[in-house]
Amino acid sequence: MSVQLEAKPYDTINVTPMLDLAYVLLVIFIIMTTASVQGLKVDLPKPSNKPSTDHKEVRIVQIQPDGKLLLNGAPLTIQELESRLTAAHAKDKDMPLVIKGDPLAFYDQVIAIIDLAAKLNIANVGLVTARMGT
Repeated sequence: MSVQLEAKPYDTINVTPMLDLAYVLLVIFIIMTTASVQGLKVDLPKPSNKPSTDHKEVRIVQIQPDGKLLLNGAPLTIQELESRLTAAHAKDKDMPLVIKGDPLAFYDQVIAIIDLAAKLNIANVGLVTARMGT
């Protein structure tokens, strides 16, 4: 007597174990990535209780798309800019300088102004940027 087993083909594939494995791997990946990202500890300075009464005159250097320079709205050359910043820095060592480069201006012009500020030992330099989405 022989018993014959009927071989029937599989109509479907059970993907549940494969999905379970994928979910476990996804959870492990999420846990490992968040565990490896650690914040830097930074001791921020505390503001003083007294508001500052010093009002510094801010120098704004604008770089237009065509390469022209403006200092507080007045057009000038790089040599004139250097002489005016030198004179202003001699009066006020903590003079703030703001650089506002047009998005279409060449990057080397912005770098030239930053280098000029470093050459003149102007430490209080800022770059104007636009908010994302505006």
